[in-house]
Amino acid sequence: MGLCHGKPIEPPQNLSKIPIIPCENHESAFNSSTGKTPKFPFYSPSPLPSAFKSSPANSSSVTSTPLRFLKHPFPPPSPVKHIKALLARRHGSVKPNEATIPEGSECEIIGLDKNFCFSKNFSALYDIGEEVGRGHFGYTCSAKGKKGSLKGQDVAVKVIPKSKMTTVIAIEDIRREVKILRALTGHKNLVQFYDAYEDEDNVYIVMELCKGGELLDMILSRGGKYSEADAKVVMVQILSVVAYCHLQGVVHRDLKPENFLFTSKDENSPLKAIDFGLSDYVKPDERLNDIVGSAYYVAPEVLHRSYGTEADMWSIGVIAYILLCGSRPFWARTESGIFRAVLKADPSFDEAPWPSLSSDAVDFVKRLLNKDYRKRLTAAQALSHPWLAGHHEVKIPLDMITYKLVKAYICSSSLKKAALAVCR
Repeated sequence: MGLCHGKPIEPPQNLSKIPIIPCENHESAFNSSTGKTPKFPFYSPSPLPSAFKSSPANSSSVTSTPLRFLKHPFPPPSPVKHIKALLARRHGSVKPNEATIPEGSECEIIGLDKNFCFSKNFSALYDIGEEVGRGHFGYTCSAKGKKGSLKGQDVAVKVIPKSKMTTVIAIEDIRREVKILRALTGHKNLVQFYDAYEDEDNVYIVMELCKGGELLDMILSRGGKYSEADAKVVMVQILSVVAYCHLQGVVHRDLKPENFLFTSKDENSPLKAIDFGLSDYVKPDERLNDIVGSAYYVAPEVLHRSYGTEADMWSIGVIAYILLCGSRPFWARTESGIFRAVLKADPSFDEAPWPSLSSDAVDFVKRLLNKDYRKRLTAAQALSHPWLAGHHEVKIPLDMITYKLVKAYICSSSLKKAALAVCR
């Protein structure tokens, strides 16, 4: 973290017994119409590798704060004001809490190309049903197929009004989300993508309808935590789909219990990953540098603005911690307090129920919540951890580390390849 000056850090609190209570206020500053969020404009040079990948959010006109040498190395001050200012700029000079533009509003930038080249026959193929969820710039409805391969089948439709697409960034976010959904669909623990449509007013993303509710709701219904055996079943499914995403070069960037749905109310219903609105492509030798995600699940290196797929593994560590003990590993009443805890505090493993859990379970969570991303487990390594041994029949996939080694070998010189062959 760079040298920065801010408010005095609060003494660490004992957070292990704080119950899980969904809190929209702490995450509201992160959300936008497509789930994307611009980077924070405060300057925080990172000691991590500087080979940044330019994220789409970085194409905005936001300029960096000049380097300042101040007295005390300190976590960044609260970025909330900066978030609000950037969101206002991103959403067409509208305050974040007033960002909803009435449908049919003509308050938008003239000249934006809102033609996505999607199919235009949505109304001929589907009957829209009731609304099942609403986001900052769109909403999700149930629908039923009228004809074609999905005739008579219930589906979920994410509806994004074009009137809300007031910036080039917002439009590109939607293009990328659909591109990623097309590329990833097919994994058993990933929501099935069917197609994307558009008309003059809206974009429609048609997906599998998951009727079993959120993982968060299931945690709450179980009194706030899972048994070790049940937690293993959940973690294997999460790790399996995340390993698949990482192998395809996709980092989700918003993994949390709310973004995993059960397909049905059945006790053994499979879990599905949803909401790829914040996802992005990243190559093994590249780093992303825009801060996105949900405050409680954001990794330290994301706040340092230098991260890759390892950030998803931190988020999975937070989920595992919640599943096993029923409380968040990092908690505060403000966004800045949460960020300070993530950067400086260590999660508690001394309070109940941790002493009664297996040493493998504790080790598994600690390895995922390692603040040094280079020492953190990858998804493939996590699936091979002793805590999960024998509890799944999953073919362990390649991970990004293996991909790096293979790529380096392919790109190496003939002489080096010959030397490696001799060594073997």
